[in-house]
Amino acid sequence: IDVIVASVGILLSLPLLTFIAAGIKLSSAGPVLFRQSRLGLGGQEFTIFKFRTMNVNSDERVHRSYMKRFIGHDRSIDDSDGSDESPPFKLHRDGRILALGHWLRRWSLDELPQLLNVLRGDMSIVGPRPSVYYERESYKPWHHQRLNVKPGLTGMWQVYGRGWTTFDDMTRLDIRYIRSWSLLLDLKLILFTAPAVLSRRGAS
Repeated sequence: IDVIVASVGILLSLPLLTFIAAGIKLSSAGPVLFRQSRLGLGGQEFTIFKFRTMNVNSDERVHRSYMKRFIGHDRSIDDSDGSDESPPFKLHRDGRILALGHWLRRWSLDELPQLLNVLRGDMSIVGPRPSVYYERESYKPWHHQRLNVKPGLTGMWQVYGRGWTTFDDMTRLDIRYIRSWSLLLDLKLILFTAPAVLSRRGAS
């Protein structure tokens, strides 16, 4: 099912993928795709593909510091303005992001290349959000349960949480998904993904 859905998704979105790739290439020097080490099934690291939304060689310490505070429930990370367009648990005012990158992130289009990760077997269409490799340094013991299945392109957090949930709440959604997994649940989450993305609620 993952292979079929990912293959069809790539074919249907090919014109959009081409348009985005051209936009990135014309607006910023550097590669079209961004590659980063993420945590997969059992905590094994794999290379994730995304459309590049930042300047080349951006300092990852900004996000690393943010994630440490986010996982540790440091409320000082909330620099939102309190509106639906400014979720409290997103990294705002990040000067590393390109103008086009903000637009791609708001519509979750930067995630589309992860369909390649699904074809490679690194990810599933549905599952927990794939964590950046350095997030594990701040995990509490029970957080590791979210690594018991393959990460997904969409899932409970993407549909029901996004930037409005704490890391603990996101992990609880992941554990809830793992414990109640069914094909019907996966289909439901896939169907609910489009409305969640179009609403833009909780997106950066």
